Amino acid sequence: MQIILIGINHKTAPVYIRQRLALDTEQVCDALAKLKETFADSEFVLLSTCNRVEFYAAVNKTTGAKPIDLAKWLAEFRSVEYEKIEGYLYVKINEDAVTHLFTVSSSLDSMVIGESQITSQVKESYKNACQRQTTGKILNRLFHDAFRATKEIITRTSISNRRVSVAGVAVSLAKQLFSDIKSEKIVIVGAGQMGELLVEHFRHEKCENITVVNRSCQRGCQLAQKYDVANQPWEQLDQEMATANIVVGAASAQEGYLFNKERIKSLMPKRRNHVLLIVDITVPRSFDPKVGKIEDVYLYCIDDLAQVAQDNIKLREGDLEQAIEIIYEYVSAFMDWFMTRDVTPLFGQIKSAFEKIRETEMENFFVGPRQDACCRELMEASMNRIINKLCHCVIKNIDTISKEHSLEEAEQLARNILADAQKILSEDKKKSQ
Repeated sequence: MQIILIGINHKTAPVYIRQRLALDTEQVCDALAKLKETFADSEFVLLSTCNRVEFYAAVNKTTGAKPIDLAKWLAEFRSVEYEKIEGYLYVKINEDAVTHLFTVSSSLDSMVIGESQITSQVKESYKNACQRQTTGKILNRLFHDAFRATKEIITRTSISNRRVSVAGVAVSLAKQLFSDIKSEKIVIVGAGQMGELLVEHFRHEKCENITVVNRSCQRGCQLAQKYDVANQPWEQLDQEMATANIVVGAASAQEGYLFNKERIKSLMPKRRNHVLLIVDITVPRSFDPKVGKIEDVYLYCIDDLAQVAQDNIKLREGDLEQAIEIIYEYVSAFMDWFMTRDVTPLFGQIKSAFEKIRETEMENFFVGPRQDACCRELMEASMNRIINKLCHCVIKNIDTISKEHSLEEAEQLARNILADAQKILSEDKKKSQ
């Protein structure tokens, strides 16, 4: 068996490519059912989020599906020409696939390191696969180990305590200024990739009063529907800002500033001295820096946020190193199990054959005058210890060969030892007849 990962994410493909492969929950369930019909002896889990689509499979190494088969299957299922996405895909096998899953589940591969949402999404994907009975011994062990590694990283490090993306820091900044961010009115200006990321972050904080305002009404409506938030046309922007507590600018100005000091100042009488937090994450800037001089207005630009994010990265470099060490420990343990699982049943057969050889030799020894010898019980105990020690030597050496050479060589050695033991038994049986 081998573990295969076919994936596409925010690092390898733009959003318009990722969207073509993305699946909602119903599509994931449909895909899993069809995969099991097509590749009955394989195991599957499908993960689909706004930032990634990943396809985990455990297949027979010699007779099962190849990576390109699975990649083409996914493309066909989503009605996408394989040649148009081939260059954006990544393929990982066995240990590389295992390491990637552990990194994803623990959020170290996320756009926002430390977010818990991806962990929940991975768990939900695994749950869907279990319900459709597309997992098995290998992927069950793999995903449970991924969740255990994630839990240990959360417990032993502060990875989840500090956000390091600009959008994530914007949300953290808002939480510092407003004690109950859930009840504050939030206006997101712009519905592009960054605007969507902001909505996602605020929704993750359980914020309900969010309004998206975008130049393209269609794109604004799509984003609002996706996250179940409000949407207003561009012409209503000033009215929305007049009643907002938090405004995040994610739509850059085409010429000059989109918001100057006079425009924002004209909104203040309607606000009745309520504090307004403005976070400008666009380049070039949407808000004139002079806006920050208006009373009760707090303006932060992307440079301010980037510095905070960088400070957070430096503060937790040790945590990141520790998290990576934890992942490697879990990967190593999983691979030890994975690489020897096919050989393990042979260990039991070898021990059983050794014990039968012991029994035969004991029966041959305790005959005639020695049949009722009082030392038989002590001798049997001694022989049992010898068998256990010999089995330990065999298992240790087979395990070493699997790690230093290959699983195939280790398995062949185990089969040779078993064959020799069975040959001895067969010869002993002929002698006794």
